Amino acid sequence: MEPAGPGPGSERDQQLAAEIASASKNAKRKRNQELNKKVAKFKRGEPMHVKQIADKKLKGRMQHTERLNSEAAVAAAKTDEWLLPAEAGTLEAEGMERTWRFSQADVVDEVEVGASRKVFDLRLGGLGPYNIDFSRSGRYMLIGGKKGHLGLMDWQSGRTFCEVQVRETVRDVKLLHNEQFFAAAQKKYVYIYDKRGLEVHCLKAHTDVRRLEFLPYHFLLGSVGDLGVLRFQDTSTGQIIAQHRTKMGPCDVLRHNPYNAVSLLGHAQGVVTMWTPNMTSPAVKMLAHRGPVLSVAADSTGHRMVTTGADGQVKVWDLRTYQPLHSYFSPSPATWCDISQRGMLAVGWGRRINVWKDALTSKQQSPYMSHNLQGGQLRDFHFCPYEVRDIYRKEVTFPSASLVAQDVVAVGHTGGVSTMLVPGSGEPNFDSYVADPYQRARARQEQEVHQLMDKLQPDMIVVDPTTIGQIRKEPKEVQLERQQQTAEANAAQRKEQQEQNDAKKRMKGKNKPSKKHKKKQINVIEEKKGRIRQESAQQDANANAELRKQAPEDVPTALQRFYKRG
Repeated sequence: MEPAGPGPGSERDQQLAAEIASASKNAKRKRNQELNKKVAKFKRGEPMHVKQIADKKLKGRMQHTERLNSEAAVAAAKTDEWLLPAEAGTLEAEGMERTWRFSQADVVDEVEVGASRKVFDLRLGGLGPYNIDFSRSGRYMLIGGKKGHLGLMDWQSGRTFCEVQVRETVRDVKLLHNEQFFAAAQKKYVYIYDKRGLEVHCLKAHTDVRRLEFLPYHFLLGSVGDLGVLRFQDTSTGQIIAQHRTKMGPCDVLRHNPYNAVSLLGHAQGVVTMWTPNMTSPAVKMLAHRGPVLSVAADSTGHRMVTTGADGQVKVWDLRTYQPLHSYFSPSPATWCDISQRGMLAVGWGRRINVWKDALTSKQQSPYMSHNLQGGQLRDFHFCPYEVRDIYRKEVTFPSASLVAQDVVAVGHTGGVSTMLVPGSGEPNFDSYVADPYQRARARQEQEVHQLMDKLQPDMIVVDPTTIGQIRKEPKEVQLERQQQTAEANAAQRKEQQEQNDAKKRMKGKNKPSKKHKKKQINVIEEKKGRIRQESAQQDANANAELRKQAPEDVPTALQRFYKRG
């Protein structure tokens, strides 16, 4: 029987296998190309040309180093696919177009439906102007109207947690370590409310407060107001940590540097002061404007600060040298400014908000985006900390890769609260240990415990945090006094030694090492000689006494030795 030849079925199987192999090969090639693009981002410069190295030992070490760098770049590129899946997008114009000419309506028309829902306009006439604050994760928004309206909501899903009318003036609001508690600076005192809108505490030490600020890593609530007194209170223990009199009159500008937690105050004299709880005087005092300072903001790196003044200038400062880098002129004095996580600068006055891209590093000729409010005069605005995603549905437990992120700025004005989209302003990748937008109740409780255990002490707030952990140097006065005491002690010791040397009788050759050794030996021998001589003398005395006993009494002493001993 002859074996059966290849039939039609086997040919189809071979074709199918060839197609699968070709598709697999193409997919692998495509993955390798994408991986090479990602690897280029993590490479440490151009590779070293080791073929020109003549020394074999050095050549081997350089080859090993290059191989390790290449492997590290590949591993980082593979890990980046899972740990940093998103990249920040920006608004780009084509041809003669300019991004600042794009209105919010144009941006909303081009984004997905989930992003368009993030743009809203809450008309709350008669209760404003409104102050706004975001939670660290960017999921919760707190609003406070001047006429006593307070509200806390999950603004991304549209869920309202509480809405309270306190029936007195509200000057500022601030969320504390999480969305469970928030503070409101009311007509006379500062009040603490919980998530349900119930009053928990009344902080009577904070009176006539205009601005509030919270330091999350230290659990410190800071306030300043009409009395010009800067107060810090620990929200975990309730203790007043410090009260500093600024001696510069009422103050309406209070922000903090997120890099070192130093409080920034703007005063009516055009001065910006930087305060820490452990110093009764400002750590830094600098003249910023020729008129009152209207707003202050610092970036996340702690290297840049932006101030706006009544003189119509917007200045960018380098906090490492305390010198201005560049400045802008606004058509009207800018009443508020804020810096996003990715370094975008937003400046607002009247009904206008301009957003500048890369304005902190170099002077820009035109803004990145511009927006006109329809509701009224703005009070303040804040960038949402992270790019938000439309994922708040019960069946979704983790952000889907197909969802598109948006960057939002919330604006509080006299007519209510509005939001606007600013592509590229927020950080696309969050750290769940710091702020998790998808946090559940159990994770929030555990994070709160960890935050309390890792709470930093107020004494650790310094202008330069890199000095923490270093050896503390003594003041120059103490160092000079100690050096003077050491010099006096050395001089006295030298004088005493000199007097002893002068009192000695100098003899040539007496201090040679060989002479010193002989002296030591002589001292040992002399000590033995004395003992031997004493013993010998005692023996002689005993012998003489015996002789005297044996000789007759009439025999002279000189002849007694001739008598034999019996």
